[in-house]
Amino acid sequence: MKRATLVVICSALVLGGCGSVRESRFNPMNWFGSSTSEPSLGPTSTTTDGRPLVPQVTTLAIERTSSGALVRASAVMPSAGWWDAELIVENNGRPVNGVLTYRFVAAAPRAPIAGTSEAARTIVAGATISSFTLEELISVTVQGETNQRSVRR
Repeated sequence: MKRATLVVICSALVLGGCGSVRESRFNPMNWFGSSTSEPSLGPTSTTTDGRPLVPQVTTLAIERTSSGALVRASAVMPSAGWWDAELIVENNGRPVNGVLTYRFVAAAPRAPIAGTSEAARTIVAGATISSFTLEELISVTVQGETNQRSVRR
């Protein structure tokens, strides 16, 4: 009887210690947390692109894939009809001090459509990060005109 009780207690302690794995860095679901908004630092790129930065990045998420990760950002535009949204990577895709930076740009409509819902004015852009680049990352930042959102590892 004493032996069975001892085994049950030891098993409970060992299994209880496994619960901390869900908060650890070994769990791929914890690799990137929720995004935070910060004031924009302004243009930091010398790349010439005719598309303007989105006014404000509203959401940023990083989803793990089998070959690395997918960066997904969205923005609410002033009118409907914006197109050709893209996340343009800075520094030729190389992280600087563990930070990979993207600029969120979109092409303006020829004739803006006013009076539409927020859902109709929302645009989404995505980019992929390779497993090799992902190993070097501490943070991913997406820049808009008035703010930037960051997700830390």
